[in-house]
Amino acid sequence: MDINPLVNSLIPSSISVGLLLSFFTYLAVAGSILPGKIVPGVTLTDGTRLHYRCNGLLLLLVLIALLGIGTQLDIVSPTIIADRGLELLSTTFVFSVLVTLLLYVVGCKSSDQNSSLKPHVTGNLIHDWWFGIQLNPQFFGIDLKFFFVRAGMMGWLLINLSILLKALKDSNLTQSMILYQIFCTLYIIDYFFYEEFMTSTWDIIAERLGFMLVFGDLVWIPYTFSIQGWWLLHNKVELTTAAIVANCLVFFIGYVVFRGANKQKHVFKKDPKAPIWGRPPKVIGGKLLASGYWGIARHSNYLGDLLVALSFSLPCGISSPIPYFYPVYLLILLVWRERRDEARCAQKYKEIWNEYCNLVPWRILPYVY
Repeated sequence: MDINPLVNSLIPSSISVGLLLSFFTYLAVAGSILPGKIVPGVTLTDGTRLHYRCNGLLLLLVLIALLGIGTQLDIVSPTIIADRGLELLSTTFVFSVLVTLLLYVVGCKSSDQNSSLKPHVTGNLIHDWWFGIQLNPQFFGIDLKFFFVRAGMMGWLLINLSILLKALKDSNLTQSMILYQIFCTLYIIDYFFYEEFMTSTWDIIAERLGFMLVFGDLVWIPYTFSIQGWWLLHNKVELTTAAIVANCLVFFIGYVVFRGANKQKHVFKKDPKAPIWGRPPKVIGGKLLASGYWGIARHSNYLGDLLVALSFSLPCGISSPIPYFYPVYLLILLVWRERRDEARCAQKYKEIWNEYCNLVPWRILPYVY
């Protein structure tokens, strides 16, 4: 097997660098100009709080419109991402490494003492580079953590759309590809419709910005979450009507649980007295929500996320394990994260947490300890 073409396809070119920088420039400039709801973040340890312009959905729609115009004017090929997938992957990876090295250097030199920029240096270079030094580093007033996760989610959709258009161009569009594209598009559009909910997630409020988050946002999300699309582009799968209906049910149930649980948590943080399912919420110790999905199982939102992830892979059939990489990875990640969250909550809330666990003993999946 001649590996030279594969190696060559991984080498960043001026085109891939230009595409990536153009994408980031658009997000930075348009994201600062386009109107959007200004959402206050959680209160940090020093009493300050960041504010986020949540205009991601408008930003995405304008970008797709501009790309559509560009393809009509032959300025850009609609399949350029699908045609240069590996090249863009390596370019984004290199960018992630360079950005996090810069974040490391800037963080080490920082003398800021506010919660967002105060450096947390352990002295272990690998640890500090991987997990980050500053909580919310900024670039010309742009919160980089919020910026990178937005770029990753949009990048995922752009990759999928390019794959879809390549399938159309090659006369290779199947029911499986359509189903996969519909589920992913709905999920991503939903993410940006509820973008303000992201401001209260653990990654935004607690994780420092290092290689782990930057790589996860810019490389892992768009390029591994689209594995099913790449696979369907080269493998034809015929689905029965029963399989299509079952797949839709898995997605629907997963989405309802995922979005419902996350919305309940976000609303509770903003207004602890807001009704849950039409009733006053049950609150443990004045801090922990024990109503709605959070009264059924701890982290039931993870169950919804797993079902949605599974629905992305089911259109690929069962002939290969490759399309199931994402849900398997997500299962491992969420089980690990749930264990980590449990330990942190036990330390933070102490007796209140024990009371909540006694009331809601199930973890992720009802009837599973």
